[in-house]
Amino acid sequence: MRVAIAGAGKVGKAIARELLANGHQILLIDRDPALARAGSLDGAETLVADACEITALQGARLSECQVVVAATGDDKVNLVVSLLAKTEFGVPRVVARVNHPKNEWMFDESWGVDVAVSTPRMLSALVEEAVSVGDLVRLFSFRQGDADLVEITLAPDSPVMGMCVGDLTWPVDSALVAIVRGPRVITPSADDLLDAGDELIFVTAPEQEGALQLMLCRS
Repeated sequence: MRVAIAGAGKVGKAIARELLANGHQILLIDRDPALARAGSLDGAETLVADACEITALQGARLSECQVVVAATGDDKVNLVVSLLAKTEFGVPRVVARVNHPKNEWMFDESWGVDVAVSTPRMLSALVEEAVSVGDLVRLFSFRQGDADLVEITLAPDSPVMGMCVGDLTWPVDSALVAIVRGPRVITPSADDLLDAGDELIFVTAPEQEGALQLMLCRS
């Protein structure tokens, strides 16, 4: 898979390293020559250019990319890059970094963004997840599919304690995708028994979060 990353700072390079390790082709774009110099990251192509300019993106062969990541430290730049990638070059998947929570509402399909990643929101969700037992915590939103990744840690008095996964009927448009039990990550099967302290990870429609909460938590 060919991936273009706008922004060759610490965040952009960290993403690039992970993707390179997974065998993907990476192009780093930055207008700062010190960040996007040739050989600045082993295995990655680099391009010194303004990713907000169509001519620069044409030179980067953006239409050949399956994914574009807008990872600069400027939300305005990330929005422009996302919009150009989607509307001018037809990139199938656009991921954008949100630097300031107040701007998060703009990072949606109207700006060409398929997935918006807000570091402050993710950190706050992880804090909630770490301290919350018996409360549903939203970890991530899939904007393109209108679904959320949510987590709930089962309390000892949960109504589903000791029940098998296969005996439960989840709310519509909800799927249990993993059970985290201590150091183990379990792919759920019908015979798995639920226990106190289990972290249940669901993909669910936003409107079903309340139903999941009612089903899994003692009122």
